[in-house]
Amino acid sequence: MIRTFFAPGRVNLIGEHTDTTGGLVLPVALELGIELRVAPADRLRLCSDAFDGVVDLDGHGGGAAEGWGRYVGAVAAELGRLGRAGVGIEGEVRSTLPAGAGLSSSAALEVATALALCAVAELSVEPLELAQACRRAEHAAVGVPSGILDQAASLLARRDHALLLDTGTLEHRHVPLPPELAIVVVDSGTRRHLEHSGYAARHEELRAGDARRVRHVATENERVRAVVAALERTPPNLDELGRLFRAGHDSLRDDFEVSTPELDLLVDLAYAHGAVGARMTGGGFGGSIVALAHRDGAQALADAVVADYRRRRDAPVAALVTRAGAAARELA
Repeated sequence: MIRTFFAPGRVNLIGEHTDTTGGLVLPVALELGIELRVAPADRLRLCSDAFDGVVDLDGHGGGAAEGWGRYVGAVAAELGRLGRAGVGIEGEVRSTLPAGAGLSSSAALEVATALALCAVAELSVEPLELAQACRRAEHAAVGVPSGILDQAASLLARRDHALLLDTGTLEHRHVPLPPELAIVVVDSGTRRHLEHSGYAARHEELRAGDARRVRHVATENERVRAVVAALERTPPNLDELGRLFRAGHDSLRDDFEVSTPELDLLVDLAYAHGAVGARMTGGGFGGSIVALAHRDGAQALADAVVADYRRRRDAPVAALVTRAGAAARELA
């Protein structure tokens, strides 16, 4: 029997590089994500048009794993520690998420794999516990000291809401997004892999007490609170959202030093073409920006930013107009 599981990617509205220190984050799930079509099997055998190579591991995730197979094997191993029997899956992985764009394709793969493995083994795991297991799997797979933001966003999201998550206590609630606003994601076309970027170095500097790194995290936590307050006002305070997004990007550029000239230009263009707010999103060193825009003009804004950027830079930039999506789930 073929069963289908879907895990969304995410875009973080505000609260960047705070989750490794127990700070506040405000992500939304995307309508794009990772889909697994699988059946129970004696091994983990997965193929994909989106990723290179074929995964072929034993039911516990053991065996030689390379590339994206490292995530699959690490998730299986973590679930084994939670009591999952070594039932395998066989099938296909499909993705509508661009890898390396800062939209959490790796976490979506982990979550979709975890849902499928738990389902065929008839193991029930609460969403936050599953998010923590997937986070540990990412650490084991690639050695990146990432926080729980990505996995929690994929598993706890609600349509048309942002997720306000305290990554220290794991307390969370859903924040309604104004219906008059759309989410615009612009992929710079600049690719990075966090294990090969300065991501780990930044967090070592943060733990060591570097003044600028610490200042970013402290001010970013305050910006998360302020963005939630601006969203929940009646009517929403759009001017304040614009100021806070701009300040968040500037802090990531100047204090945390994870932006790039490409991301800086895209943020500037988004504001120039009428965005309510815009900033880089994700780990940085490439990837995407997120902008909030008036819904009736969001597609025009996205098209204008892409066209303007292409006139200035020769790069495969692309934009998506979307809304906050639902959490990871088994599809009927």
